[in-house]
Parts: sequence; C-alpha cells; structure tokens
Amino acid sequence: MHWHERTTSCGADTEEGTAHCNRGTAIATPISEPRYNERIRAREVRLIGPDGSQVGVRTTADALVLARELDLDLVEVAPLANPPVCRIMDYGKFRYEEAQKAKESRKKTTHVTVKEVKFRPKIGKGDFDTKVRHMRDFLEDGHKVKVTLQFRGREVAHPELGAKILDAALEQLGSLAKVETQARLEGRNMTMVLSPDKKPAKKSTEKSTDDTAAPVAESAPEVEISTEDNE
Repeated sequence: MHWHERTTSCGADTEEGTAHCNRGTAIATPISEPRYNERIRAREVRLIGPDGSQVGVRTTADALVLARELDLDLVEVAPLANPPVCRIMDYGKFRYEEAQKAKESRKKTTHVTVKEVKFRPKIGKGDFDTKVRHMRDFLEDGHKVKVTLQFRGREVAHPELGAKILDAALEQLGSLAKVETQARLEGRNMTMVLSPDKKPAKKSTEKSTDDTAAPVAESAPEVEISTEDNE
C-alpha cells in the first residue's frame, strides 16, 4: 500500500520533490500530479470504486477509510468537478503505468536536430565528397543540415566561389534535400539550411554503388560537424 502519513517541514525533501512553504501555509501539491490520500482538500468527493463502479458522494474521511480497508489509495482524478471525483486505486501502480505511457510516447516522437557541415572555398574533391556524404546521411535520418561556408582573408571578396560550392553540394544531393533557408552571407560565413524532402528512411546495410561518391579512406580529413537542437 502507498499510504503516506508524515509531517513535512518547510524546505524538506519529500518523495515528490522539494517542498517549500511559509509558516502557517499548506504545502502546495504540484499541478502535474494528482492529489491523493490526505492531500485531498475537498470535504466531500464523488467516489469511484477500484472496479470503476459509482459509489456516490462521500465525505473525504469516509472515502479514505474505504480505501484503507482495501489497502489502496484515494486519488483525485477530476479536481475541477463539483464535488471533485476521486477513485480508489493503487497509486504506485498508477504512477508506474503513466510513466510507461509517457516513455512510449517519447519513443514515437521524432526528434529533429540541425546538423552543421562546414566547407571552405578552396576545398579538395575528396574532402568535398566526404562532407556531402555526411550531409546525405543526416538528411536520410530526417535531420536538417546547416551548411556553412567559411571565408578567410580576401576570400570574402569573392562570394561567388562559395555559391558554386553550395550549388555543387545541392546538385549531388538531388531530390533528397530541399532548401529551407536560401544561402546568405553573414560576416565571413555563407550559410544555407537544408531539410529532407521525404520522410526518414532506414539506411541500407548494403554498400552503396553510387559512383558520384568514392569510399571514405581512413586518412580522409575529419569533417567539422556540430549539432544543435531544433526549436
């Protein structure tokens, strides 16, 4: 049974978190958590039995006694009703099942992130192909890609060189990518944001036969990649 009878002082830690109160005031129950047992404030409640049957309106004290006799908890399931609706249940089991539901819901949620790949205007063919393959992998996994082209020194006076690099990357990616934010020059960087043009698909375990991209050698330059959460 999950019956809790204890006194909590100001600033004390409880099972539900740290409680803060002022002298003479009651400890506030978190909004996200239903009130249960002695935390229920209403004098009367509309009671539902553990099997879902309608017991009727009872005083909270009587409802607590019934729950205790069944070795269960009294949980407020509809606090805005008049009187509030409470149900007799195993509160620990209820919390566990709710946590499992939330966990499953998070698994089904697709977390889209923004991956950043950086280029230089004077990039070699092998390094360029390697970075484009990384972009392809990110897009196939359903992520967005921020392409950053970094200029140094007098290179910034020739933004057309950067535009050619970005156009070449788009050409290799083909229909897989769509431009979400057009290329623009910000200081010494030219940036563009791409998003996948189709739903994420599981990548094949077979070796790619794409002739446009050579296999990555162990000595290939390391790709400058950073990630950030997409808001």
